[in-house]
Amino acid sequence: MTPLSFDFSMWFKNLQLYRLPADWRITPAQLEEQLAKIPFQPCGTLTMQSAGWVPPKNDEDALVYTLDRHWLLALCTEQKLLPASVVNQVTHDRIEEMEQQQGYRPGRKQAQQIKEQVTEELMPRAFSRRRTTQVWLDTLNGWLAVNAGSANQADDVVQYLHKAVENFSLRPLVTQTSPAAAMTDWLSSGDAPAGFTIERECELCAPDEEKATVRYARHPLDADEIPAHIAAGKRATRLALTWDDRIAFVLTDKMQVKRVQFLDVLQEEAESQADNGDSFYSDFALMTAEFSRFLPQLVEALGGEAKEGV
Repeated sequence: MTPLSFDFSMWFKNLQLYRLPADWRITPAQLEEQLAKIPFQPCGTLTMQSAGWVPPKNDEDALVYTLDRHWLLALCTEQKLLPASVVNQVTHDRIEEMEQQQGYRPGRKQAQQIKEQVTEELMPRAFSRRRTTQVWLDTLNGWLAVNAGSANQADDVVQYLHKAVENFSLRPLVTQTSPAAAMTDWLSSGDAPAGFTIERECELCAPDEEKATVRYARHPLDADEIPAHIAAGKRATRLALTWDDRIAFVLTDKMQVKRVQFLDVLQEEAESQADNGDSFYSDFALMTAEFSRFLPQLVEALGGEAKEGV
């Protein structure tokens, strides 16, 4: 199977996984009202960063896109890019000019004030970078997934959910068997769990202070050196897998699902459904249906979900 040859901008490429509270009773209308308290506003003249909620579908105003039990949200962040090297250079030139004029070099406090003034002067000319991060909620099965490549990015999104939604609680997904232990066992035995296939990429890391690391890319993982590294104490921290010949991904020891790729069979389904109407609707329906099947099987492969508080 090969990955999609075109880009699905709506399709998730990463899954940072959380569990909704068991007593989740918020309706889409209630969530919409609460997200509207923090709408996205572009950075002002003297603002370096801004974030807020935006419609996940470009041609609609709703902040919560719903398809039965599946909801989609989007947080937009904007950051002004003002390189420190530019600020430092202009500040240096300003200090040199002042030293020549007054005959002595400005003190530390005055130099800091000059730097702050230079920053304010340059900010209106700074470039802005925007990023939209999507959030999928499966309100029936209690999933919340952030389409973020890093835990920090996901944490920022969760923080804005906490700001917007009253009495909101969320916990990361925790499984009975840690991903590191499970992946190490799969590599050691050469057997993937039912429904999954081990692909040609992994990372092995020693648990000691030096963190000696070995990475394999486009390399058969049934070679003799893999069990040898494991026997020497290294543990798997990343492993490329395929689920049901439909989704390729990389699982990490932090319970992150990264570099999600939808394979040929899904491409064909997406293309056939797109011909019948709204492609955003059909893509979201297909993606959420796949994730709703994929996630329970991934959790089962990791020994099931750990009970809360254990």
